[in-house]
Amino acid sequence: MNIRYLEIMEAIAETGSFTGAAKKLFITQSAVSHAVAELEAKAGTALFERRPKGVAVTPCGRSLLEESRGILIASRNLDRRISHLEENTPIHVVSSITIASFVLPQILNQFRAVYPEQQIFVRVASAKAVLDILQRGDADVAFWEGAAPKGDFETITLGSYLLRAACSPGFSVSSQSATLRQLCGYPLLLREQGSAVRDTFDHMLVAANLKAEPVWESVNSLTLAKAAEAGMGITVLPEKLLLDSVEAGRLRFLQIEGIEMENQMLVLLHRNKYVTKPLQLLLENIKIGSIASVL
Repeated sequence: MNIRYLEIMEAIAETGSFTGAAKKLFITQSAVSHAVAELEAKAGTALFERRPKGVAVTPCGRSLLEESRGILIASRNLDRRISHLEENTPIHVVSSITIASFVLPQILNQFRAVYPEQQIFVRVASAKAVLDILQRGDADVAFWEGAAPKGDFETITLGSYLLRAACSPGFSVSSQSATLRQLCGYPLLLREQGSAVRDTFDHMLVAANLKAEPVWESVNSLTLAKAAEAGMGITVLPEKLLLDSVEAGRLRFLQIEGIEMENQMLVLLHRNKYVTKPLQLLLENIKIGSIASVL
């Protein structure tokens, strides 16, 4: 069904003549006649009664007009919105856990203060899963922790955060510091492999020809912090996450001799990714925002 033909039929009904419809739609009268002929051939019946001073809609014509009304309204609404479709496109974000916990809410709150109607959907996953989701095209942009991954990515640097070892004040540690080798001799409470925190810690161990054998392993950083508070062992987590417990006296930091562990926080998107207007606004908001001090 040709929507333009339905518009022509509607115009004939409103003006009462083929000539009036042609003038209203800025087309020729022959185009109007052709459209009516096509519609009547398809319907197998007359849609208009030809009269000396115009035309009248037949009962079949009225039936067709009534059924086509919703189509014409939807078509006009779409025509008004089509130039703004991109502006209404949702943004799909995937974020690693630490950034989602401490940085992402601030970024999105700042953005929504300026663009309150923009839809944003967030998925939180481990660092490894974040990259997989982005590469599959299931997210427009990724918030990533650690060294910049290999691949054809554009990156925006958000800042960085420190990783610290911590244990309960009563946990039996010979001093306030330990070497990596000594640390591996204690019960370790670590994030799962594939997480940004665990990957950074494991890279440090590999460089020292060491390997971690955690007694607790979890995707939940808070669980590990609570286990450390209970004296189950030593955990290695973002400093920001541990500060409240340290200040409350439930945990204490353990210095790792000669080692400072730090994770970069990056925004990633594919270089060949089509950037919609809403996504471009989000990226610009991130670039001009100052959040390096959050962690």
